[in-house]
Amino acid sequence: MMITKRRLLEGGAAAVATSLFAPGAWSQQKPAAGEAAWPTKPVRILVGFPAGASPDLAARAIAEPLSKILRQPVTVENKPGSSGNLVADQVAKATDDHTVGALINGNLTIAKLLNPAIPFDPEKDFAPVGMVGTAPLVLAVSGNAAGKTPADFLLWARNLGAGGKYGTPGVGTVGHLGMELLKSRAAITAQHKPYTGNPQVIAGLLAGEIQLALLPPGLALPHLKSGKLKAIGVTSPERSPLASELPTIRDADVRGADLEIWTALAAPAGMSKNAVARLNAALVEVTSMPDVAQALLKTGWQAQPGTTEALARRMRADTARLGGVIIMKGIRSEA
Repeated sequence: MMITKRRLLEGGAAAVATSLFAPGAWSQQKPAAGEAAWPTKPVRILVGFPAGASPDLAARAIAEPLSKILRQPVTVENKPGSSGNLVADQVAKATDDHTVGALINGNLTIAKLLNPAIPFDPEKDFAPVGMVGTAPLVLAVSGNAAGKTPADFLLWARNLGAGGKYGTPGVGTVGHLGMELLKSRAAITAQHKPYTGNPQVIAGLLAGEIQLALLPPGLALPHLKSGKLKAIGVTSPERSPLASELPTIRDADVRGADLEIWTALAAPAGMSKNAVARLNAALVEVTSMPDVAQALLKTGWQAQPGTTEALARRMRADTARLGGVIIMKGIRSEA
């Protein structure tokens, strides 16, 4: 039997999903009888990115309302480095029962697959608390893309062949892995050109150095509205309130490439079940508040209240989907 790249991708994803994040590993548990009320002191949320970065803004949107519910101060501490993996390692090793992290997709799913030297294991070292917010990416193409519809722009991207280029914020980022997933699903063969960040990716698109990229909606929309860039669609399964005027890539008949970026709260695996349950309940209450949801929306996130198991399922799904890309392409990162 001939093994196609798609079969390899799907097989690799299934293998990863089987070996990592077995279902039920983090199911919601009731606090044990006799356990002390939690929290008993201030709660720290560690963020692995600078102040003003998207995960930082998400953490700060929930910190104050969390403190009111928990009746303890909730502080946000920025410790940038290694695409958030530095903080993820610190959270994994925390033993005070009051330290959690606002972590992104990569930290909680594929970090170890991209770099086996990473000193923490997403499967074993974290207790998922709950999702904070999600956001799609926008599949954007050059403003000179031929045609008038997303389907036309997709055909234009296909016709670039291997001479075309797509840009990302770096090897192993969601933009990189997402584009490789899209290439396998949409018959695109453009080659990767890494940059140091999304602003540089946009500059490359505008300058004609590259022809397409996956971009956060907040960065892409001003250039789409000016006509300097065009959009094939967003990568979420449905239209997003973050870019409500844009269709989905499914509308351009691209299937099997749904992808979102997200920020979630995660605790050390050793954090008490009582504390995790209490923090999840408070987080669900906070992210369900209309004013908090609006604050998150303004910073580029769609609030996603949910259980610990819902976050665990998302971790498994993203590990399988992006892990398959990593296996098929042999992608490695030093971050």
